[in-house]
Amino acid sequence: MITLTEDKKMLEIAEKVKKGERLTIEDGLYLYESPDLLTIAQLANEVNMKKNGNNVYFIENMYINPTNVCEASCSFCGFKRKPGEEGAYTMDEAALLHYVETRWNDNIREFHIVGGHNAEVPFDYYLDTIRILKKNYPQCTVKAYTGAEIEFFARISGLTMKEVLEELVKAGLDTLPGGGAEILTERYREKMSPDKASTDQWLEAHEIAHGLGLKTHATMLYGSIETKEERLIHMDRLRQLQDKTNGFMVFIPLAVQPKNANAGLKRRTSAYDDMRTMAISRLMLDNFDHIKAYWINIGVQLTQMALAFGSSDIHGTLIEERISHAAGALTSQGITRDELIHLIKTAGKTPVERDTFYNVIKTY
Repeated sequence: MITLTEDKKMLEIAEKVKKGERLTIEDGLYLYESPDLLTIAQLANEVNMKKNGNNVYFIENMYINPTNVCEASCSFCGFKRKPGEEGAYTMDEAALLHYVETRWNDNIREFHIVGGHNAEVPFDYYLDTIRILKKNYPQCTVKAYTGAEIEFFARISGLTMKEVLEELVKAGLDTLPGGGAEILTERYREKMSPDKASTDQWLEAHEIAHGLGLKTHATMLYGSIETKEERLIHMDRLRQLQDKTNGFMVFIPLAVQPKNANAGLKRRTSAYDDMRTMAISRLMLDNFDHIKAYWINIGVQLTQMALAFGSSDIHGTLIEERISHAAGALTSQGITRDELIHLIKTAGKTPVERDTFYNVIKTY
């Protein structure tokens, strides 16, 4: 590694990275404020190369949102509808199967399921959604329901979160997605998502899932009212839980999408912020194997750039993503396998098709 800087603090951080020492929140704040983005990228790339070599992973998956009816009032969301509101929907079995059948191809390996916190239907509805998909597509992994949804299910069912997760696993749940984390500080959550799970509840849901043998995902929704310190506190809380359980497979930084006027946000994140956050995530989360660049939020060109800033995964085909697009994402709603492979290869990396758990399906 060649570090072309004379900045004493940056050199100290670089030495920590080389020795595999954990960075502090104070180190992270310095990296967020340093103008030397390329040295930060170089350090993140070095860490990623040690963990993953030249491999970049992707999956053929389908995004499903069974309902957009939601009791929560998250200020960043353009997807939710109130019961009876125009555009509100809740898929029954026939609608769910029709949705999948009309978008299906035989290479799909994962259903990624996230929806509204719909109290108009019982917990059994959410169990049945998994059962129906498992019955008709047993070859597919079901990645369903965020940590915030697990807390919501506990409230509407009268069960504990552990009992909720046990029932979901019986129905066929394979893993939890990383959503619902937003920013894991109570100041943020009280302002931006006051009706959803608290910081501790979100972390508890994933800790319980890990205890039941599930490997899960973690996200961070950045670019609104949070401070840089709150982003780093979020990362630190995740790595503390990872130290305890080793249950997270990947971290996904998600740039907030503010086009929708209801979101109350006027600006998108900058390319500099996106790449800096990607790299800092790789450096701070030393106990995570993968950092994912989510092309839906940052676009395919920045996703390519992210592969030099510490990312080892670019997510998947999705087929028809709705939640980020309802908030104002400017990207397409899906992408083909060939496009993903081209994106990775033209960044000088090796495309690796994976399953949900990072088992290799094919190297291209």
